[in-house]
Amino acid sequence: MLTRLADATRESCGGKAAALGDLLRAGLPVPDGFVIPSDVDQGAGPAVSSQLRTAVADELARLGHPVVAVRSSALNEDTANASAAGQYESVIGIQTVASVCDAIVTCWASADAPRVNDYWAAQAAASPPASGMPVLVQRVIAADVSGVMFTPQHPGQPTRIEASWGLGLSVVGGTVTPDTYEVAADASVSHRVGSKQTRIDLDAERGGTTTTTVTPPQQQVRTLDDDTVLALAALGTRIAAIQSGPQDVEWAVANGAIWILQARPITAALPSAPQLTAPSTGAFRGTPGSHGTVIGTARTVRGPSDFGLVEPGDILVCSYTDPAWTPLFRIAAGVVTETGGALSHAAIVAREYGIPAVLGVPGATTRIEDGARITLDGSAGTVTVL
Repeated sequence: MLTRLADATRESCGGKAAALGDLLRAGLPVPDGFVIPSDVDQGAGPAVSSQLRTAVADELARLGHPVVAVRSSALNEDTANASAAGQYESVIGIQTVASVCDAIVTCWASADAPRVNDYWAAQAAASPPASGMPVLVQRVIAADVSGVMFTPQHPGQPTRIEASWGLGLSVVGGTVTPDTYEVAADASVSHRVGSKQTRIDLDAERGGTTTTTVTPPQQQVRTLDDDTVLALAALGTRIAAIQSGPQDVEWAVANGAIWILQARPITAALPSAPQLTAPSTGAFRGTPGSHGTVIGTARTVRGPSDFGLVEPGDILVCSYTDPAWTPLFRIAAGVVTETGGALSHAAIVAREYGIPAVLGVPGATTRIEDGARITLDGSAGTVTVL
């Protein structure tokens, strides 16, 4: 009924699990797990069958009853045409059979979420949502540092890495401005330290995750040394070779060991790293997130209650976005966030939608007046008030 991660194939287990299965078989450091394939009867009710519950219990016992992440692995997710980054649900940091089975139902249900349907409606070149939702259950790494790595898209280009303290949820979710590292073709390493004001970790007492404030000294410290950066880049080269193309890789470091948590094709060109020169008068600088330049009206959005204020052609200005905000990307002409990096889900989706984005502009929601006319340059990473 269930498939062990090392045996996962795209046809039954979806893109996310299949890629990790490839890497596991190649001997890369991937946390073990198992998959509920697409052909498992999902039933009509809000619970798994007794047969599936028993199979899940057996697999959790095989793994030693670890804390796990339950993640979607949709059949059309993580492809070269569309990533569906952050669109489907994941449940992190659970352990009991009952909680894992509940999380499986949550992932199944997310296949029909409005934001998912909206995302696919905007992806004219991508496959429509397929029936059946494979679900990946995988051991969670209690990370000291985590992040995302983009391998070079063309020969001679650098490997790009973004990192922050704790679990990688803060980097992919854009809730922090991470450290940025680049490894050039000659193996030289450059870096820019981000603010990293919060971190997300496993909650050992209550399960799930918890968010805490990072102390000022830790905010100013590099998360990775050069040796670890180079080791990550070397793993990225191996992963790209195994997967036959440039890869968007999620990774974690725990007790000095590197783990690979996800690998999928890069779907759109990444802007160059930001230059450190001072912006012109009236301009704010952030991280280039998605190519293009646009002039529009700044529309400050602080939560879902403000969604109705956004009109076609407005430029969305917010602290950060989460997947529920995806429908706004079809309306907005561009996106500005106060936190986040170029490898976050928000930036990836903006590139797929073809709208410019600038991430990590400190104080954007207060420094840019709602209703102001602004120029957004997603290639240079600047926002200019006109």
